[in-house]
Amino acid sequence: MLTCLAALMLLAGCDGSPTPFRKSATQNYGFPAADRPVATIVSARWSNEESRDRLNEAERVMDLAGIRSGMTVADIGAGEGYYTIRLSNRVGKDGRVLAEDIVPKTRDELATRVSRERLDNVSVRLGLPADPRLPEASFDRVLMVHMYHEIESPYEFLWRLRPSLKPDGQVIVVDADRPTQNHGTPPDLLKCEFAAVGYTLVSIQQMPSAGGYIAIFKAEGERPEPQNIKPCRSAGAAGEPKGS
Repeated sequence: MLTCLAALMLLAGCDGSPTPFRKSATQNYGFPAADRPVATIVSARWSNEESRDRLNEAERVMDLAGIRSGMTVADIGAGEGYYTIRLSNRVGKDGRVLAEDIVPKTRDELATRVSRERLDNVSVRLGLPADPRLPEASFDRVLMVHMYHEIESPYEFLWRLRPSLKPDGQVIVVDADRPTQNHGTPPDLLKCEFAAVGYTLVSIQQMPSAGGYIAIFKAEGERPEPQNIKPCRSAGAAGEPKGS
């Protein structure tokens, strides 16, 4: 098990080592800027698929997320498609998977893989860094696996994501518990940023097989106006709202 865990952390800069990072963008369209560094996208792969399968990572995440046959699921930051392929199998012929990435080359390579493996229930599209561009009221689950720390404008991104959820839809985040510049997101910061845009935490638990934790959120109440969103402090401040 220790050997497998070590193998998981070899790729994509997500081994926790410091990598070049960006400071979050300045305020845009009334949305507050995130008071934290933003990890640079360094690879379309977090770890190799064989190592992840040996730890039963995807099956465990999908079980905890309640993903089942017939659902419509979005895989945001899909990369090479590790989850896309397994989600396709899980939701079956009556379900749908939308796989999205913001890097055109990665999107094209994933589309080629989907076509080659004849995944007729999968669509692949290009998203924007601050807008997943998902159709409204369409998704039972939205997955973001080892990519949340790369979102430069989290408040705008989460705000634009909300309308895509069905009434009982949920957002699933898998990430490591470490500073954002080290390719992770401290759980308190994650919970604060989601709460600032009107999401409620359903559950959070440690998940070593996926390199960190899994957190599940749902949207509740009215979506706040962008100018009324209260930004959170950086990871070093335990993810508390500014001024609290």
